[in-house]
Amino acid sequence: MSDDHLLPSSADEVYSAAAIVRRLFVEQGFKHWRKYLVAFTLMAIAAGATALSAYLVGQVINESHVKHNFSGVLFYGVVTLVLFSVKGFATYGQAVLMAQIGNRMIALNQKRVFKKLLNESLGFFSTRHSSEFIARLTAGATAATNVINLVISAIGRDFFSLIGLVTVMVIQDPIMSLFSLVVAPPAMILLRRMIRRIHAIARSQFHGGAQTIETLQETLQGLRIVKAFTLEDALTQRFERNVETVENESNKMARVANRASPLMETLGGFAISLAIIYAGYRVIKTDAAPGEFFSFITAFLLAYEPAKRLARLNLELSSALVGVRILFDIIDSPPSESPDDDKPALQATAGRIEFSNVSFGYRPDEPVLNGMSFVGEPGQLTALVGPSGGGKSTVFNLLMRFYEMQSGTITVDGQDITAVSRHSLRRQIAYVGQDVFLFRGSILENIAFGKENATEAEIIAAAKAAYAHDFISAFPAGYATPVGEHGLQLSGGQRQRIAIARALIRNAPIILLDEATAALDSESELQVREAMDHLCEGRTTLAIAHRLHTISHAQRILVIEGGKVVETGRHEELLHKGGRYAAFYRLQLVEQDAPRPAGTRAATG
Repeated sequence: MSDDHLLPSSADEVYSAAAIVRRLFVEQGFKHWRKYLVAFTLMAIAAGATALSAYLVGQVINESHVKHNFSGVLFYGVVTLVLFSVKGFATYGQAVLMAQIGNRMIALNQKRVFKKLLNESLGFFSTRHSSEFIARLTAGATAATNVINLVISAIGRDFFSLIGLVTVMVIQDPIMSLFSLVVAPPAMILLRRMIRRIHAIARSQFHGGAQTIETLQETLQGLRIVKAFTLEDALTQRFERNVETVENESNKMARVANRASPLMETLGGFAISLAIIYAGYRVIKTDAAPGEFFSFITAFLLAYEPAKRLARLNLELSSALVGVRILFDIIDSPPSESPDDDKPALQATAGRIEFSNVSFGYRPDEPVLNGMSFVGEPGQLTALVGPSGGGKSTVFNLLMRFYEMQSGTITVDGQDITAVSRHSLRRQIAYVGQDVFLFRGSILENIAFGKENATEAEIIAAAKAAYAHDFISAFPAGYATPVGEHGLQLSGGQRQRIAIARALIRNAPIILLDEATAALDSESELQVREAMDHLCEGRTTLAIAHRLHTISHAQRILVIEGGKVVETGRHEELLHKGGRYAAFYRLQLVEQDAPRPAGTRAATG
């Protein structure tokens, strides 16, 4: 995975922290302004209770040590109890409200990213690893909430508390209050220098975390290969390197983020010592009331923590803003598959497919299709054969508009597919591939994906037509049987027939078969072919095949080589011509008749 895909684009770097924070509040924060207002009010109440409790300390000292008034002490004791109870309930209320808002924002951002990814083309994902998007989805959405909560907490909790406590300090002794300011200038200089370093480390942390997810995901998904090739040690070493990278970066972050603590604690201690010395001098030498001294020191000590948090706000924001930029990098990027639901829907009747002089390449100067032209007649099976890399799968990709052709036209029943909406086009197509993908869930749920709001009767009928009902019914849970991740609880033939049932229930006029039986044994292939005959009956079918006997009954066979149709005809006609198709066919016969190496039969039995 390259850094270019993990880190914000250069265009996003021009946004300042203030601009990103402002955008977060405008786009997301203001939607919850009523709850924020209540949270602010509760924070102000808690801050007021904290400041008032510091003030009451002085009153208690004066009542007890100067006036020797027990009833006054009792009164202030009860008031203190009420203050702390009010502070506790206010703190609880604002914490719950902030958590609810934060959880809602995380959910909305995750939905936003997921929807954005679904509007990207296959080309967008071809050079990226899926783990990158998992990292962006989790880290980015959480970071956006953290930024807003940091700012809200800094204003509502820390700033209000600091204002209240400083007010108490000024009331008690304005001159002593000046001592608190000695911390600010050197602390600001130090923190400013640390922000850039924090930003760089946070980016490296995200990179390492994404690579850790990537290795874990690939290992679990390819566990069969890992064990077959005894790759446990190699992948363990790779995973440990990734984890150690994150650990090292986290340790750097800990050192840098906490580097200010010794200086700030020293400066704070210096300010407090000056206040204590000055206050003690006033009490001893000028007979000042001791209550003022204790009240001031209490307010000073209570103000130290919110002041320190406010001073560190830039550091914490710098780290969180890296995640926000990662989120915005996905959200702000122009969609590679632009929305086109405003276009008219495809009106498919017969399902006639025509490619007219279509050219396309996945990379510049590397054409895959070179002016390809052919017709898929309604209700007939048109087979695409030829060497690998000739462009057969690309035909399917362009027909379903996973990619956009560079020149030429593709029509369905005379309608240019670029002039209709993609969703309406894809709803008229049922696809069955060699590598069947089943979603985590039950067999019933996977078949139902073929048709929105499918009834159980329709699902069972599709399963029967796909010759899947018998083996499904044999499971103890029947149609409720879980298929496992990627359908690994089922055999290859069972997965393929469920995929055919999923295509059957769609009842689409166009069927695309991409080597749908290539990975099956002979018995499973026979069962799947019978199911496919039901699927294709009366529908326009395009089928990619490498094993030529599977399409010998096709009404039309297209031999594709070098991005063009080089031969066309029925099976017998093409064999009689003695061209490329006949050469492929003879080659497969030779391979089938070739003697097996010793031990092959035992290995495959």
